[in-house]
Amino acid sequence: MNPITFAIVIALAATGAVFQHGANLPLAIGFWFAAAIVSQSLKMANTWQKFVVLRAGRLHGVKGPGLFLIIPVIDNVVAVIDERIQTTAFNAEQALTRDTVPVNVDAIIFWHVHDAQKAALAITDYRQAIDRVAQTSLREMIGASMLTALLSERQKADLALREKIGQQTVEWGITVRSVEIRDVAIPEALQDAMSRQAQAEREKQARIILGSAEAEIANKFVEAARVYADQPMALQLRAMNIIYETTKERGTTILIPSSMVDSMNPGAALALALDGRATPPAATAPSAPVASGSEKG
Repeated sequence: MNPITFAIVIALAATGAVFQHGANLPLAIGFWFAAAIVSQSLKMANTWQKFVVLRAGRLHGVKGPGLFLIIPVIDNVVAVIDERIQTTAFNAEQALTRDTVPVNVDAIIFWHVHDAQKAALAITDYRQAIDRVAQTSLREMIGASMLTALLSERQKADLALREKIGQQTVEWGITVRSVEIRDVAIPEALQDAMSRQAQAEREKQARIILGSAEAEIANKFVEAARVYADQPMALQLRAMNIIYETTKERGTTILIPSSMVDSMNPGAALALALDGRATPPAATAPSAPVASGSEKG
């Protein structure tokens, strides 16, 4: 009994009690009878509720929200439907995927009743029916999916389940809002194998990246060698820079042979390079004059 009906019934019963004390028994009985009628006929539905009413076994209407009256004995409220969003958890244990891997899947479905008349009259227990349909659809989806797709494409599987379950529940006046797969559990032995496979794939990728980096470095070294071969001064400057960076970062003292220091002298290196590239002309001895005659005194 709702609070409004209860208050009215109490008021009528109290009024009847007052008339009883006033020695007016017929009027008191009338108030008590009215209180009994009100308690059975005045109903109230909350804003999220719908009352399905049958009159003499036939559908009279769907009442609510608010206050409404029914005829006692003739009218009968057969169902009170909650139209708020409901959640139902369901699972599939030891279901085989398409590649014959047993998995345990836990999921949850969000739904609501959009047609209270169908939910009350088209099926006996719509809550139990939703649970059964969800479990069956989940097992069918698992059987048609590969394990890798089931693990990586959760959103696609959720949409497929929502569409499949919704096609069956719409006839019962129920709308499926969303389906979410919460967990996919696989055997521990398979988890270890997949972990080793993933580790091997990562190691393979790392080796490929390392090999590509080594190849790029080797190409750069070849280009640098060509530059140093054509430009000796560049090699000297690079050597000096390496020594400078070493002493700067580590703060060490390096002993360099004097011959190496001389070779790193840019002026001397440039002179040697220019001297080595220049080709000196061939030296020819001057020819002695030839006497043409004898000297007379």
